[in-house]
Amino acid sequence: MPAAVASLADPPKTHHIEALAALGMQRRYRRGALLIQAGDSGDTLYIVMQGRLRAFVSDNEGRELTLGLYGPLEYVGEMALDGGPRSAHVEATENATCSVVTRATLLAYIAEHPEFALELMARLIRRARLATESARSVALIDVYGRLVHLLNGMARAPNAAGERTLKERVTHQQIAQHLACSREMVSRLLKDLERGDYIEVRERWIVLRRALPARW
Repeated sequence: MPAAVASLADPPKTHHIEALAALGMQRRYRRGALLIQAGDSGDTLYIVMQGRLRAFVSDNEGRELTLGLYGPLEYVGEMALDGGPRSAHVEATENATCSVVTRATLLAYIAEHPEFALELMARLIRRARLATESARSVALIDVYGRLVHLLNGMARAPNAAGERTLKERVTHQQIAQHLACSREMVSRLLKDLERGDYIEVRERWIVLRRALPARW
């Protein structure tokens, strides 16, 4: 992705999600646990009740690309409900509790609440658009350009001093997973931006001190 990752999770429709979650079986997962593995068959939907999940793809060399981060009342796994194989891995980035809903339960719920099918369709369309944007960014934009896009997408509104703090702490490895590049590349680019007084790291928070240059 790049910048789309930061906004991949859609605002949850809590009425239907809470009702559907009540029909599932709650399971707990430790940080780092793999809930879904790409290529496996599956017919379950995972609704996050507590904690956070990360969807990602990886190659044979261990490089990863983060597709989305999901918190409470967001869900993953719906793309395999057509009976096809899982398209991505999903792991718990912190201790998490999920409601696991089977395909049969989901279909029964949709039969009673057909408007929820429209919500699922809209979400799948948004994901398809984000996947297209992600592929375009990786193919056509250099790593620095993707980094700028990501940081700007994750930044809060400017404060009185014109500085923008990221909405969450992120490690160099996590940024690399968003950008489909190495951690060393991210560290080098951030260090250069820090030397140029474009960013500052305060207690592990990245602060954008001024507008990042379009090219580096």
